[in-house]
Amino acid sequence: MIYNSIIDTIGDTPLIKLNKVAEGIKGTVAVKVEYFNPGNSMKDRMALKMIEDAEKDGRLKPGGTIIECTSGNTGMGLALGAIAKGYKCIFTLADKQSKEKIDILRAMGAEVIVCPTNVGPDDPRSYYSVARKMNEEIPNSFFPNQYDNLSNAVAHYETTGPEIWRDTEGKITHYAAGVGTGGSMCGTAKYLKEQNSDILTVGIDSYGSVFKKYKETGEFDEKEIYPYLTEGIGEDILPENVDFSLIDHFVKVTDKDAAIMTRRLAREEGLFIGWSCGAAVKGALDWAKDNLKEDDLMVVILPDHGTRYLGKVYNDDWMKDHGFIEARSYATAEDIIKKQETNGKLVTLDKNTKVMDAVSLLNEKGISQIPVTDGDDFVGSLTDSKVLRKLIDNPDIKGEPVSEIMDDPFQFVSANNTLDVLSSLIDEEHKAILVRDNKDEVHIITQHDLLMAMTK
Repeated sequence: MIYNSIIDTIGDTPLIKLNKVAEGIKGTVAVKVEYFNPGNSMKDRMALKMIEDAEKDGRLKPGGTIIECTSGNTGMGLALGAIAKGYKCIFTLADKQSKEKIDILRAMGAEVIVCPTNVGPDDPRSYYSVARKMNEEIPNSFFPNQYDNLSNAVAHYETTGPEIWRDTEGKITHYAAGVGTGGSMCGTAKYLKEQNSDILTVGIDSYGSVFKKYKETGEFDEKEIYPYLTEGIGEDILPENVDFSLIDHFVKVTDKDAAIMTRRLAREEGLFIGWSCGAAVKGALDWAKDNLKEDDLMVVILPDHGTRYLGKVYNDDWMKDHGFIEARSYATAEDIIKKQETNGKLVTLDKNTKVMDAVSLLNEKGISQIPVTDGDDFVGSLTDSKVLRKLIDNPDIKGEPVSEIMDDPFQFVSANNTLDVLSSLIDEEHKAILVRDNKDEVHIITQHDLLMAMTK
């Protein structure tokens, strides 16, 4: 058979049984290997659907420019569609994405703009905001917005779900997938649950993402948001494609566990897949261990290919530097705060405290930096050097509330982040970071704490 173009080869990816990594699991665990798509990821499906739906309703016109914020794989799918249909592409990516993803997109003729990861989604520097602004400024441009464009989920409802149902002969009992934009998880789950409402669905989330707590409590907790490394799953927003009613359970997976499972799948199953694939399998197997029965059949989506991660999870030096495989003994944030237990409760300042009283407290406690709070919320920070400079410039601020001179709040990080990651987050401008432990208590880590951890 001769296909008219590369986009006609999208879909009909294989299901493959897991063997070694699933030893001890009751029932059968199979993976749907989406790197068999021409762009080496499941995002080809929804990218083509978003383009074709936009063509139908006039949002995308001949000669237009497709502008999208992407973790890389959606960009690849859109680039394939653009090449086949004659469009230009501009993509914004967060700077945590692998160099391979950026290079591949540029090789496909796209313009790529790299944006900072550690800013809020509404920050004008975020990859969401930059893409929206460019869409507003560039004539005849189309912003697919994979997060809120329901064509994303529809693509999987129309293709991925039916393929899984067909290839398992309707015997599937459990479906698991990483949740990022929500399209593959929820579009597929919707179709499968329509065929058999007893099918259970398991969403895989990252530490640092809001999904799991939101599902379980209905609360969008900004305290759950902090930087993490795994690409393609988890979010600090609630995309419209995430329908929580279609996700029965959530499991969180650490960056380290996801990376290690990714490498195991290559060595033990011959599946050279991406980082979020390792997260999906790790989370699915953790859940299956206590819940799958002998006759059950679980299908797990593997979103993409390992070529995107040659400089990261498949690079021994990178893995060692992040404490994911043995090299040096890296302390974690949790290790550091455990040694602080004798220091008592975290010292904070209310935002209405006068500057003179804040200086007295810094001196009394012998500390150089302090978080500023408004009730239970962390709203700012003070450091002694910056307070001193401001007092020299204007001595009259002594009687003002600290809210008038405070800096941005210290950044929250995961307790499982290793020393090298922590040290990269503390510099001249950012003197400390905050960590929330499993008892929901907050601790501060300073440059001094890092030095002590490095020398012990």
